[in-house]
Amino acid sequence: MTIDVFWRIPTHGEPSSHRARSPFRGDWFPGNDNRTLSGLSGGGDDGFTYIDYLAEIARAAEISGFQGGLIPSFPNTDEPWVISAFLARETKNFRFMIPFQPGFLNPVTAARMTASLQRATGGRALYNIITGGGGPSQLWWGDPVKHDDRYGRTTEFLDVLKGIWAGGPFSYNGQFYQVEDAGLPDPLSKEEYPEIYFSGSSDAALASASKHADYYLSWLEPFDLIKDKFARVKERTDQLGRKIKCSIRVDILARPTEEEAWREISRGFDNIPKDVLDRYKAQNAGDSVGASRQRGLRPQTINSYKDFILSPNIWTGFNLLRGGQTLGIVGSYENVAARLDELVQLGADAFILASTPHLEEAYRVGEEVLPLVRGKAGAGNLRAVA
Repeated sequence: MTIDVFWRIPTHGEPSSHRARSPFRGDWFPGNDNRTLSGLSGGGDDGFTYIDYLAEIARAAEISGFQGGLIPSFPNTDEPWVISAFLARETKNFRFMIPFQPGFLNPVTAARMTASLQRATGGRALYNIITGGGGPSQLWWGDPVKHDDRYGRTTEFLDVLKGIWAGGPFSYNGQFYQVEDAGLPDPLSKEEYPEIYFSGSSDAALASASKHADYYLSWLEPFDLIKDKFARVKERTDQLGRKIKCSIRVDILARPTEEEAWREISRGFDNIPKDVLDRYKAQNAGDSVGASRQRGLRPQTINSYKDFILSPNIWTGFNLLRGGQTLGIVGSYENVAARLDELVQLGADAFILASTPHLEEAYRVGEEVLPLVRGKAGAGNLRAVA
């Protein structure tokens, strides 16, 4: 057994620490008010771009033993397909986990794009299939399709994608897609079909994941809920005569001692602007079951960072510090490795880790935390890049 570990590439920019939102690295911050000035004296343009910064992170993660990186896709990011092609030229073996929502691309076009990227990079592309959280965010993408129908569309999309990959002729007549005698031409059809990481917590999501996913991907949740979720998706997959692995996406904050780690969290919490905290309290989860499960873990009263401590080393306020998911792991290098090992015992076969700032923390986590996990994984180990 091997444990695959990926890093996160912050395509939306990021603060330079958990402690404060400025200075800001990247040019996606609303208003750009807190961007870091260029490196030349007087703040002049030094030619080092935001895209160059992403390349530095990818190289740092590759050096530090991560197998690849998740390239997020939100309304406030660059397009992951484009970023993947750029970063492929900046790394050697680093794999690119591309998140996208089926329905925004025709499956035939998606197959051609993916096979072309596989051919150009030596098979380094893989998917994070997401089906959307509904509400205003989903409408931003121009997608009014209802929750369960979106997962039905995802299933059909992957039916077609897999069907034409081998070269065809392949025909399909579904609710959302109709294809006649389609197929990838050689040599694209000879490329390796991408591994699929599949996100979603609803019954409709689990049904689709059980049919097509190689890895079921979940945000971190309380460990008993994670265990139950993994058991449900594996039971569904077993009924189809398939096997599926499970993975967890989680933010971490690791320091030499647990006290140092919590001190960093405390300073970050104390610097949260009031308007950010007010928006957090009023935030709506849309029709996303996963987001609703995360929202249900928020504290009833908020006076201190300690109100967000759910269990030993588990903190539920990470999305206040930089946005994104709620739960994360906080502690010493040994604490964090121990919690990751617990998740391995609960069924995690892979992780997507993140920490702010992603450049420096890729080195820290890769050099200080991952070796401890490798030493405690029993019969398994971490699968690093070659």
